[in-house]
Amino acid sequence: MNLGIKSVDKQAIAGAFGKAASKYDSVAKLQQQTGEYLMELVQMESSGARVLDAGCGTGFFSARWKQQGKQVIALDLASGMLSHAQGQQAADYYLQGDIEHLGLADCSVDICFSNLAVQWCNDLPGALQEFYRVTRPGGLIVFSTLAQGSLCELEAAWQRVDDYQHVNQFLPLQAIAHACQPYRHKVMERQYCQHYPQLLPLLNSLKGIGATHLHHGRQRGLMTRKRLHALADAYPRHNGNYPLSYQIIFGVIYCDK
Repeated sequence: MNLGIKSVDKQAIAGAFGKAASKYDSVAKLQQQTGEYLMELVQMESSGARVLDAGCGTGFFSARWKQQGKQVIALDLASGMLSHAQGQQAADYYLQGDIEHLGLADCSVDICFSNLAVQWCNDLPGALQEFYRVTRPGGLIVFSTLAQGSLCELEAAWQRVDDYQHVNQFLPLQAIAHACQPYRHKVMERQYCQHYPQLLPLLNSLKGIGATHLHHGRQRGLMTRKRLHALADAYPRHNGNYPLSYQIIFGVIYCDK
C-alpha cells in the first residue's frame, strides 16, 4: 500500500530547493527547531559514530553532527543544496541521491537522521525501509515530517480567493504511524506556529525554503497585487498578525534486526 504522496516531480522539487540554497538558512527557522529536537532524541538514544543526514539541505545539521565528532554522510536530491553543503565543508562525504533509493550498502551507518525531507517522497514506507536497510543492527533512525493540518491558515485563505490548490496536502498522523508499524518505533506530534506582521514575509518564508513547489505541479495564476490583497483580506489573524501553523511528526525507529 502506497501511503505517500503520488506522482511527486522529484526533478522540479530538487530545482526549487536548489534555487533556495543560498538564502535557505536565514529563513529556515522551523527546520532548525525541528532538527534540534531530532538531535536531542538521538543523543538520548544512541552514541553511534557514522551519521547519514538524509535530505541534508544546506548541511546545517551535517555540520552540527561533524562538530560532535561524528563521521557524516550528507545526502540530498538537490545538487544546489549539496554544493552549498560541500562549500561549507559540512560533512565528510557528499552524495546526490534519492531517499527512496539510497546508494549506500546495507548496515553502513549507525544513525540515520532525516529532518523535514520525507514529505517529498512518493512512498513513505519505502523510504523508511531504505533507512532501515542502511542502518546497522542496534542503530537508530530519527525523522521529522510535515503532516496533515500544516499551513491550514494559508489553505483556508486561498479557498476564499479561488478554486485552485495552492497548498500541498500532507499525510495524516495515522498514515505516518502505519508506515512505522513494521519496526519498533515511537511517534510524536508537535505543533509549531510562526507569526508574521504582514502577509508578504509569510509567503516569502515559504519561497525562501523552496516549499512553494506543489507536489502536483505549479499553482495557477500570477501573484498580482490584487490577488495579494484578496489573500490578505481572507487570511485569519491572531492579535493582528498572520499565523502559519505546522503539524510536525517526529519518528524514532530502533533497528533491532
